[in-house]
Amino acid sequence: MKIQNVKGGYDFLPQEQKIRNYINGVLKETFEEYGYGPIETPILCYFDMLSGKYDEQNDILKEIYRLRDQGNRELGLRYDLTVPFAKLIALNKNQLKMPFKRYEIAKVFRDGPVKVGRDREFTQCDVDVVGLSGQMIEAELLNLYINAFKKLNIEIVIKYNSRSLMSGLILDCGIEEELVSTVVTVVDKMEKLSKEEFKDQLKEIGLNEEQITKLLEYFTLSLEELNEKLKDTNNEKVKIGLEELNKLDEYIKGLKIDEYCVFTSTLARGQDYYTGNVFEVYEKNKRLTGSIGGGGRYDNMITEFIDDGTSYPAVGISFGLTSIYELLKNDARFEEVPQVDLFIIPMNTEIESLNLATKLRNLGLKVELEMSRKKVKKSLDFANKEKIPFVIVLGEEEIQNKMFKLKDMNTSEQVEISFDDLEKIVAIIKKISV
Repeated sequence: MKIQNVKGGYDFLPQEQKIRNYINGVLKETFEEYGYGPIETPILCYFDMLSGKYDEQNDILKEIYRLRDQGNRELGLRYDLTVPFAKLIALNKNQLKMPFKRYEIAKVFRDGPVKVGRDREFTQCDVDVVGLSGQMIEAELLNLYINAFKKLNIEIVIKYNSRSLMSGLILDCGIEEELVSTVVTVVDKMEKLSKEEFKDQLKEIGLNEEQITKLLEYFTLSLEELNEKLKDTNNEKVKIGLEELNKLDEYIKGLKIDEYCVFTSTLARGQDYYTGNVFEVYEKNKRLTGSIGGGGRYDNMITEFIDDGTSYPAVGISFGLTSIYELLKNDARFEEVPQVDLFIIPMNTEIESLNLATKLRNLGLKVELEMSRKKVKKSLDFANKEKIPFVIVLGEEEIQNKMFKLKDMNTSEQVEISFDDLEKIVAIIKKISV
């Protein structure tokens, strides 16, 4: 047996996990500032629920981990948190008030290529709202992105587009409706492909030279140029898409966040359930090539899950914890710091040391005890190695005198403290740590 992690899955040691916990903490704080509440959903889902929105060519179907339970039911591991959220709404619609705003930070799984910032087992951090149409909530979500990444000290660019516009432009090129989804997948890769590679992939799915030429023309235009070129269009999808984008653009400029937001006509997001505006976030200085967040509007998914004649419009965004961690892991802010404030070394005073540790923890300190019966010198060496800033050696004499010494491991200075004045330790440690 070879002991190893599955490819794309990783262990995180305490210092690494501290950074990940810090990211989660910043995101939770930001989500709650915007009125989102926490939920939790199952990792295991029925496979048909996970796959129901996709055609057979969609890449996401290849990445779902599939399994069967003992009842021979076909299951899958969730690949994102959006489908489970839609299921939660469907099962709890009578208990929820609309609009319903939630966040969830949890593991998801994709059997896809592994690269920096993209694993097979990873944590997503999502916020979604169901019950709101229009671009006002979309603009607020873009603002949430910007505020969260400012707190994390990461410079970003947000790309945005409309799936309605994208589908409309493809249809306007004379391409059949049944090929739209496949063409969208190719157009989404356009920025990563050479012109010839792009043409070749479109030819492979049956497009002719005239259709390809028109696609290339449309998907290199700015929003202003598309507005001008298509102002008299009868294509309803194009009309709706331009209306969605123009309204969002108005909010972006009104919020003065246009320096962060860039219209990108080729942006599709991989999931077919998106129905309106979509977003992807990138690190501005291209330290990572992949996105570090993304989302968009998906008005049909929950509506179709519930299928009770009521519309359940929804929009959400996601943060990629793995990618964000890659950007922050070498940040000077996270140079290794001690896990505890104080190390107590018992000298035949185990019970008294446990009692002292409990009292100090109740006062808000992080306390560790020496429990291996090491000699004092070795115990002090351990404290130095672990960079623990303060140490108490507690012997029988200290118990009898009701006094002990708090040693500063950085300066070797010692302060005598009474058992009746433990708050003094807190004052010393907190002052030093601040």
